[in-house]
Amino acid sequence: MSFSAAEKAEKPGWGKKTRGGAAFAATVVNILGNAFLFALKIWVALLSGSIALLSEAFNSLTDIVSSIAVFICVGISDKEADEGHPFGHSRAEPVAGIVIAVFAGILGFEVIRASLHRLLSGGEVTASTLALSVPVITFFVKGGMSFYFRRVGRAVMSPAITASSVDSLSDVFVAIAALIGIAGVRAGYPFMDPIAGLIISLWIIYTGYRIGIENIDYLMGSSPPQALVDEIKRAAINIKGVRNINTVRAHYVGHFIHVEIHVEVPKELPTLNSHEIGKRVERALEDIRAIEKAFVHIDPV
Repeated sequence: MSFSAAEKAEKPGWGKKTRGGAAFAATVVNILGNAFLFALKIWVALLSGSIALLSEAFNSLTDIVSSIAVFICVGISDKEADEGHPFGHSRAEPVAGIVIAVFAGILGFEVIRASLHRLLSGGEVTASTLALSVPVITFFVKGGMSFYFRRVGRAVMSPAITASSVDSLSDVFVAIAALIGIAGVRAGYPFMDPIAGLIISLWIIYTGYRIGIENIDYLMGSSPPQALVDEIKRAAINIKGVRNINTVRAHYVGHFIHVEIHVEVPKELPTLNSHEIGKRVERALEDIRAIEKAFVHIDPV
């Protein structure tokens, strides 16, 4: 779910506080899409007795919960800064990403338990045409959702919506595994169903781990990619009056970046002129899409 420096700068005029419409629409699509798939899967899973389909139904149930969390957190993140949160509420979005990761882990281990139980105890599975159609429908619905969330997530710089894109893409592979399991049952190999469930569970856990690690980095204030740091230096050194750059520190505050930079200016310049150079550096850095705030220190040399 990482954003490259080029992607973060592809729309220099992007307004960091005016993304609500697209983000809101994506979160609503997420809730409705997952609710539809859950209803379909649980109905067919109960009819067929398929562990693969039942695990997919539980997957969709956790997707509903996580999509509601994304809806709430994206709304909080879009709130303007206030006295209690002078740098805004952008940390709310990584919280949603971690919620997705936690639910993915819980689901993954639950599917492992159910699949092992089926392998050891056996059980009847009805591999009907209806059961086969569910993973096919899921494949196309989740594939479309992943593509849509990926576009919106990158357009509005939303780690929560981008996490939903990764989660939806994982569900595409989960659907393929479920389809293989049900097809195996239909071909006379009933053990294929719980084995498909095990494959699904491992993929879900891995996806949750990836999403969790990235969003923890956002919350912990980790450094951005080196390519973006280099872009910051280029933007600052290109300002007329800046002789050199001493220190550059950048870290995430939520999913945006704050920068502290020390620039060298001629010591003979009047204070007013040095201050104006500092303001130009600040504006140039804050024009970079991912940067929310730049703090510029002037070093007369």
